[in-house]
Amino acid sequence: MASLGSVLLANACLVTALMLATWALSLVLRNASIVDVAWGLGFAAIALGTAAGSHGAPARRALVAALALGWGLRLAGHLFVRNRGKPEDFRYQAMRRRWGARFPLVSLGTVFALQGVLMFTVSLPLQVAASAPEPAALGAWDAVGCALWLAGLFFETVGDVQLTRFRADPARAGRVLDTGLWRYTRHPNYFGDCVVWWGFFALALATPGGAWTIVGPLVMTTLLRRVSGVTLLERSLMKRKPGYADYVARTNAFVPGLQKRRP
Repeated sequence: MASLGSVLLANACLVTALMLATWALSLVLRNASIVDVAWGLGFAAIALGTAAGSHGAPARRALVAALALGWGLRLAGHLFVRNRGKPEDFRYQAMRRRWGARFPLVSLGTVFALQGVLMFTVSLPLQVAASAPEPAALGAWDAVGCALWLAGLFFETVGDVQLTRFRADPARAGRVLDTGLWRYTRHPNYFGDCVVWWGFFALALATPGGAWTIVGPLVMTTLLRRVSGVTLLERSLMKRKPGYADYVARTNAFVPGLQKRRP
């Protein structure tokens, strides 16, 4: 029977190989933005690797694999379509200008290796949940995990669809999307992403000793709320969209809620 340690080691090697291959491809394409697509694919690969390499309870192992594959492939597909034919993300363009000939090595460490470490850390709940042989039957925590995953996927998917349609209308250029889910939170897609990973943590709680994997959703929540998600994006939006400050004043940043009344 494969131990959790061997599963974690195998997945660490899998993530390393994936990120090295993505980095090499980014050098050929001269586009580091492909790391965004690799982010979703990496979680799908971890789910498959865990399902194939562990001897966890069959029902939970299949459930976790299905949920992780569904989330990872949806995200990767969405980002691939969104980024197709577009120039490299402005963040990586700025890095190229700053580092010049050293950019390939700098990007290997600060972009691809870093995202690989984060991917492995965030995925700890699904690795533990799918690897645990007990309990064999699904229970209450599994139901909570599925409910959170469904709620998160709803916010993430609907939010992305609404934003894509809004951006596709030339008449709305420069305007702020404040309808649909975006009326209740400035970042429904990030909020949904966060809830999905708390769902995977609930699945880990269904297994003995799964509580320590809370590090996964905590890291994801911090990234989305304080680092590369809300904070970084809103710096750019405040500069580019004249009405965004008013939108910020009346709409919750992350957790959905009713719009605040203006004086």
